[in-house]
Amino acid sequence: MSGEFLTPIDAFTVIDLVFMMMLVVVGIAIVRLKDLFAIVMLSGVYSLVSAAWFVSLDAVDVAFTEAAVGAGIATVLMLGAMLLTARKAAPTKPARHWAALLIVCATGAALLYATVDMPYFGDPLSVPNAYVGLEYLKNTGPDTGVPNVVSAVLASYRG
Repeated sequence: MSGEFLTPIDAFTVIDLVFMMMLVVVGIAIVRLKDLFAIVMLSGVYSLVSAAWFVSLDAVDVAFTEAAVGAGIATVLMLGAMLLTARKAAPTKPARHWAALLIVCATGAALLYATVDMPYFGDPLSVPNAYVGLEYLKNTGPDTGVPNVVSAVLASYRG
């Protein structure tokens, strides 16, 4: 470690970690609860925390969609559907919990396996950073005056 210094964690990393921990806590609470009204409300909270996290990652367009669809429309639709059902979830057998855990672990393993072929983050020779994508990155600022490329594509080029 001679000559190497560890860089301190910046404020944005701390904020991202706080948002991730909030999502984990709300997710665990959703899984553990049996009251459907509380589950619906917590799923709206999960969507709002996700939207706030997307804003901190400078993905304002994704945050707006998550807040409108996830926290708004989905919560209203689930509340309406809940009026037609019972307020408490029926008890489940422990065997179903293990089956669900197995499916989640298999899906996670498949997703991790799929990431092996992904290019490294910021690799200038990867396909997304070449050809048309490179032209958008070069010309979006001067063409539209919008600093965020994703917002410029959604609002200016597509509009």
